[in-house]
Amino acid sequence: MNAATGHESDSARIQWLREELNRHGHAYYVLDQPTIPDAEYDTLFTELQQLEIKHPDLITADSPTQRVGGAPLPEFAQVQHDVPMLSINNGFSEDDIRAFDRRVGEGLDQSGDVEYACELKFDGLAINLRYIDGVLVQAATRGDGSTGEDVTANIRTIHSIPLRLRTEHPPKIMDVRGEVLMFKADFARLNQRQRDAGLKEFANPRNAAAGSLRQLDSRITAQRSLRFFAYGIGHLDGAELPDTHSALLDWYSELGIAVCAERAVVRGADGLLKFFTDIGTRRASLAYDIDGVVYKVNRVQQQQALGFVSRAPRFAVAHKFPAEEATTTVLDINVQVGRTGAITPVARLAPVSVGGVTVTNATLHNEDEVRRKDIRIGDSVIVRRAGDVIPEVVAFVPERRPPDAREFLMPTACPVCGSVIIRPEDEAVARCSGGWLKCAAQRKGGLLHFVSRRAMDIEGLGEQLVEQLVDRGLVTTPADFYKLGLITLSELERMAEKSAQNVLDALTVSKSTTLPRFIYALGIRHVGESTAKTLARHFGTLDALMVANEEEILAVEDVGPVVAQSILGFLHDPLNRELIEQLRAAGVHWDESAVERQSHHLNGKTFVLTGTLPNLKRDEAQALIEAAGGKVSGSVSKKTSYVVAGEEAGSKLAKAEELGVPVLDEEALLQLLENPA
Repeated sequence: MNAATGHESDSARIQWLREELNRHGHAYYVLDQPTIPDAEYDTLFTELQQLEIKHPDLITADSPTQRVGGAPLPEFAQVQHDVPMLSINNGFSEDDIRAFDRRVGEGLDQSGDVEYACELKFDGLAINLRYIDGVLVQAATRGDGSTGEDVTANIRTIHSIPLRLRTEHPPKIMDVRGEVLMFKADFARLNQRQRDAGLKEFANPRNAAAGSLRQLDSRITAQRSLRFFAYGIGHLDGAELPDTHSALLDWYSELGIAVCAERAVVRGADGLLKFFTDIGTRRASLAYDIDGVVYKVNRVQQQQALGFVSRAPRFAVAHKFPAEEATTTVLDINVQVGRTGAITPVARLAPVSVGGVTVTNATLHNEDEVRRKDIRIGDSVIVRRAGDVIPEVVAFVPERRPPDAREFLMPTACPVCGSVIIRPEDEAVARCSGGWLKCAAQRKGGLLHFVSRRAMDIEGLGEQLVEQLVDRGLVTTPADFYKLGLITLSELERMAEKSAQNVLDALTVSKSTTLPRFIYALGIRHVGESTAKTLARHFGTLDALMVANEEEILAVEDVGPVVAQSILGFLHDPLNRELIEQLRAAGVHWDESAVERQSHHLNGKTFVLTGTLPNLKRDEAQALIEAAGGKVSGSVSKKTSYVVAGEEAGSKLAKAEELGVPVLDEEALLQLLENPA
């Protein structure tokens, strides 16, 4: 046999081995139905490894041998999601779910029971998998919804994720959305290995999965037995999207992508609640942790008609299980000072495990809440924790109250800076009067907000480093970050020259930002991400916002008197104006041409959308209306300015005709948007 013939023979054998290993791996990891003994699988795997070592030119990215992990990465690269990975609104009670079903019915003009797809809400990490021509090429975390971290090397080690889709005609591009999680049994084995090695144990499977997925060394991830379930889709090119969500999951299963068997299609609120009850009775026996179930309108066309609100879809809701509770003792009650000066009473607790997490502190919210619940130092109390929500004290146990239990007294002076604590008459929250210049706690909180991911997104400036910078007097305002040098940073605790340079590089990158991020980063009270985006769209430039009067700010959608006063107070403060100029002088900038000022010729106009438009999706039409200053409502009334009607318009169209409300088709709407007169 000559060399060429031998190469061809080995190539054919390699292809056969890959197909066999992929087939057996799918049966084992996805279907949970092993087809051969482990020893036989290992023999095939070893043979493939040896042949690939012999013929390195035949190694491909989708080979089963490429799951073992590679050399450590220096850092995770950033990945921009083509389609944002949005969050889902929560429901906690039967009333919440019936209200959701009612809103969906009204939004669809449908009086009968809506068809829903029901699935589980996994307690893991959301991931986007990108397949190009059927081959896995990239995996990214959810991140802030728009930008995530590239964890491809780690994802490739998860056996339930196919490196190549099981089809001869794959889509050109396909983004699969799903959850990475760790099964309970795998979690127990991992913690046993941690104990045997004298290492710290993981608190719960979710923390273990998160820690495993964010390892820079994928060889460590490969040892952690992570799993994956798909539940959604992002960008799709080169294939038709199935008509229903349930059909999408069936398609995934055909492609070799793992989907959870615990799912169902039901009708109406009663069907949703029955699914919730059924899963609740079996929750403890499941192989993995869940913290609720998820309901989605099943028909994709109806999902598109309902669209989105803020950062969440109108067509889906997460029905959370009741929070987990435990009983412990209040050792003390003291206060924390937030970035806005808010004084929050915090119960210091005897350590107790709640939902797999050891809790030592729990919020008491404010002084009125402490009085209402009558929580005293020394009490036995019930502590509640739901998912990632900060633990709270629910109530004390009366029969266990000791005779020497002491009442909490709100301090009159800030424990950090000594400034007077004040409580405005119309507010439940007391605040330190020192401000960020005098109070280090407010300063640290404001600085951490400025560098946070959703604000300026400065990698490496975490809580410990910011505390050092403030305590040493190196940073007083956000502008001071941009004055830091390599020597100053590298002399701090746990900072070497390389780490210091990474921080400086991140600061340089952060100088190029967006106007909404910059407004949000300033930490104006009552101005969250959504309001920051609205302000940026409305005014177009920071200069226009800074010279706006109260009337002009009140004209911004969803900005009321309290928010307007907060914005004016911040922007008229000389120290804050100086801070903004210092940041600009340091090189912080954004492309203001990307935020065009709105014409607002539809200010004060209310629109109702009904039926299916020929070209525009409902959320696209809503975005155009809102960009011109209009407001979109879900119901028709005498105050409605226009009803925009498409095919299969229902009761809303009839109501508009009854009330004499003008009705527009898509063409008329576009003309109104383009021609203010």
